[in-house]
Amino acid sequence: MNSSMIHLECLSHTPLHGYFDPQPEVVAEVERVGRAARARVEAFRPDLIVAFAPDHFNGFFYDVMPPFCIGARAQSIGDFKSLAGALPVPEDLAYALAESVLAADIDVALSYRMQVDHGCAQALEVLTGSLDRYPVIPVFINSVAPPLATLRRARLLGDAIGRFMVRTGKRVLVVGSGGISHEPPVPELFGATPEIAERLIAGRNPSEESRDARQTRTVAAARAFTQGDSHLHPLNPQWDRAFLEQLASGELTAVDGMTNAAITRDGGKSAHEIRTWVAAFGALAAHGPYRASLDYYRAIPEWIAGFATMHATPAHAASAY
Repeated sequence: MNSSMIHLECLSHTPLHGYFDPQPEVVAEVERVGRAARARVEAFRPDLIVAFAPDHFNGFFYDVMPPFCIGARAQSIGDFKSLAGALPVPEDLAYALAESVLAADIDVALSYRMQVDHGCAQALEVLTGSLDRYPVIPVFINSVAPPLATLRRARLLGDAIGRFMVRTGKRVLVVGSGGISHEPPVPELFGATPEIAERLIAGRNPSEESRDARQTRTVAAARAFTQGDSHLHPLNPQWDRAFLEQLASGELTAVDGMTNAAITRDGGKSAHEIRTWVAAFGALAAHGPYRASLDYYRAIPEWIAGFATMHATPAHAASAY
């Protein structure tokens, strides 16, 4: 083992924070947990962040929908009051990472014009206070647009990235940003009207009016969900906790048996964002055995999310900072 170090932070995100919130004490709870995560990141002093994140038909569309994509240049679009602007991506390192992942037989796309949404930007804001505090390589994992890669493939993607990071000698923060059980009103291509289908195929850079309308629909869906007047999949705290315990156990390959159909059935259509957590833990596990802590879990209907935060470090380096 060389001097390279790795630290993991996984956390849920929500576009509804500030739009439709739970009780103030719950918001305060979540914000307190976020401050503790940021303090851990500050203590770790990363040289680089690798951020595994989904997209919600804001940066990736059905004109070309890769299962995975590494960003060599990236912009945050600033939806739902998330931070907007350029991410400080080290281009040469991102290219070398993509080359290494492909050499490990994991098919990954490469983008020099990646757009990320709140799914990536919120995590960076919570953990670092900005988009550009540290160099960052965003890694998109398709989690809403079928057909989807398997959880096993997401784990192997993380493993390939983790093995590359071992060789860099850098202090790497790996981030997984995604919900656990949840099913917000994300449109689907099959059965869609021509107008919606076109938005899912080629909807990049929508008008401000279109984005506002989408945000209004999402808030309305959250209100209906909280009132029990919704067709959306209910939250599933039991399933959430079982998944989180599986990650903490260190027996990561056990997630390989979770099928896409079972994830949709038990967690909802957007529970597929757990791929970001699996990939992040795959990157950590490439450094050897690890110790993980579940820092927070609560089912928050106002945010249509099983909401959780975990952190983890290599077992041999758990007290190194």
